[in-house]
Amino acid sequence: MDGVESVAAESGKIDPMHQFEVQSIFDGFNLAGHQIAFTNSAAWMLATAALLWLFMLGGMKRQLVPGRWQAAVEGVTGFVENMLATNVGPEGKKYVPYVFSLFMFILFANILGLLPLGVVGLHPFTVTSHLTVTGVLAIVSFSIVLIVGFARHGFHFFSLFVPHGTPALMVPLIFAVELMSFLVRPFSLALRLFVAMTAGHILLKVLAGFVINGLNAEAFWVAPVVSLPSFILMIGISVLELLVAAIQAYVFALLTSLYINDAVNLH
Repeated sequence: MDGVESVAAESGKIDPMHQFEVQSIFDGFNLAGHQIAFTNSAAWMLATAALLWLFMLGGMKRQLVPGRWQAAVEGVTGFVENMLATNVGPEGKKYVPYVFSLFMFILFANILGLLPLGVVGLHPFTVTSHLTVTGVLAIVSFSIVLIVGFARHGFHFFSLFVPHGTPALMVPLIFAVELMSFLVRPFSLALRLFVAMTAGHILLKVLAGFVINGLNAEAFWVAPVVSLPSFILMIGISVLELLVAAIQAYVFALLTSLYINDAVNLH
């Protein structure tokens, strides 16, 4: 429901892609002849990081009888810890801080972009709807897998690409296929999150256009026939998008834990 606020004044239509534009808030500093500006994307990433930090404050109280805030933090931490223990084993505990931060950052970023802040004049920005952001998150996860894999197993890490029992004649082909599949992982991680968030926001924006243009139409029957059903559909899709926001954060964290398992246990 964040799309209601951005209406093209001249045409009376809503541009569904306008919400994804990175805009400069103020000029930052000059680096090697390049102007580094502070953008709306950077602002919402900072807001997401600040929200995550505030959320973690509740888990640092360590009260004997935890309150709701502390219980929520411990619940999410336990959820991530159990996921890593299931997928990686006992050694998965050391990766809990990273996977927890990854999961919560994506979750908060997704939810912040869905808040109906346009009603108060604030334009929400979903940072996970940009491939550059999801790509960086995927590359960081993939880099950890490579570092852990080679640090633990050395060049024996390449045996990951040759399943046990592969016939000798098939080794070159299987190695090439498995290696290609492995290298595609960061792209699939980034694209999955990027596409899911972008598609949902575009749909909400289009429905917002139906609502606003229906209300502005001269014919009295357009509002109840077009605007009202579109608004009801927006509410339903917004609820669905909240579910998608949580699922995409979970899938990203889950796949990261599975990839770490490959590096640790070399299956």
